[in-house]
Amino acid sequence: MTLALNHPMNPEKTPEELARGRFVSGIRSLILNDLAGDLKTAYDKRAAPAFKKREGREPASSRDAHMALRGDPAFNIYSAMRVQAQKMVWASVGDSVARESDKLAAEAAKVSNQPGSVTLNPNLEVPRNVSAIDVHLMPGSYVRGEDSLEAGAIYDRGLAVFSMGLMGANLDDIGLSMAKYISLRYPDFHPQRILDTGCTIGHNTLPWKQTYPDAEVIAIDAAPGGLVYGSARAKMQGLEVHFQQMCADSLDFPDASFDMVWSSMFLHELSKKTRAAAFAEAYRVLKPGGLMLHMELPPNGEMSAFDGFYLDWDSYYNEEPFYKGYRDESPPELCARAGFAPENYFQFVVPSVGIYGEQAIADMVASDQAEAVGQATTGRLAEGVMWFGYGAWKQ
Repeated sequence: MTLALNHPMNPEKTPEELARGRFVSGIRSLILNDLAGDLKTAYDKRAAPAFKKREGREPASSRDAHMALRGDPAFNIYSAMRVQAQKMVWASVGDSVARESDKLAAEAAKVSNQPGSVTLNPNLEVPRNVSAIDVHLMPGSYVRGEDSLEAGAIYDRGLAVFSMGLMGANLDDIGLSMAKYISLRYPDFHPQRILDTGCTIGHNTLPWKQTYPDAEVIAIDAAPGGLVYGSARAKMQGLEVHFQQMCADSLDFPDASFDMVWSSMFLHELSKKTRAAAFAEAYRVLKPGGLMLHMELPPNGEMSAFDGFYLDWDSYYNEEPFYKGYRDESPPELCARAGFAPENYFQFVVPSVGIYGEQAIADMVASDQAEAVGQATTGRLAEGVMWFGYGAWKQ
């Protein structure tokens, strides 16, 4: 079941487009549930035993599990179908975006004078990890249509199909869940200036403005089109957010100028060198007592070999070349190398606020279970929808 976006950029779908979106979401559900289960069975019964016989040991890492599975019929079927389904996600929304380009521009114009802003930097060279590959197999990647609304509209509508309704009415469940968790766990924390790095269209930026309405919220990304679309999208929802074209590893902000630096499913898109620089920049621009917070998939160090590879699959087959490298790193070490004191690191798993409600998050905060991370609590094969987050406080 595909999602109807809750803002004026929501497409007017033809019956054929509506059916296409539902079909693609249904195929993805089949792949990520039934075929994923078949893949795990094939691993346990065929691939892992064959690997042990060949190598004289059990698969010990994500890479081992990948090598064990390659060539297995269940792996071949799963991977082939998932790649094609990913391509179908973007194809299912392309026609409506092309047809409604004038409507998109008109809706954006209606809110152009509302609070909020977008600032592009024509001199910024978009990094090659954004411009040179079709990230997530999305044709044209985030630079599609340059600084028009096109890339943002494709991403917004495509993610609605991709997520099968699990990311909230405006694809903001991650941000809403994380913001609720932080506000409950740290009730004395009232950030006045918040930075979102790698914001795409700001879908997980807006919850921070909703949670801390008095805060100035700035969202940055390297690609221009998503920022233009995201600014209009935020204004349509009555939220004042300032979008700027900028790279997370080279922030154009003074030292100690933010109370919080946030990102959502962004770090795995960066090279190891760029990622380290982004962490260092986050530390630099945070005020003493400020919070750096990231939402990502959990690290391989806290997963089994199969579970780790299942999450690393995207690195090999979904045009996300830095995905596995990131998940092989240690979040506490990433924070420590940037300057954060080890004792100020924390991590947690939070239930989806859209599915389970605010009380479930309050219960998690009150329990000692929030820091339990692993395939049983988060990841594609976990029961339910849970989000992994981690962060550190600057002394």
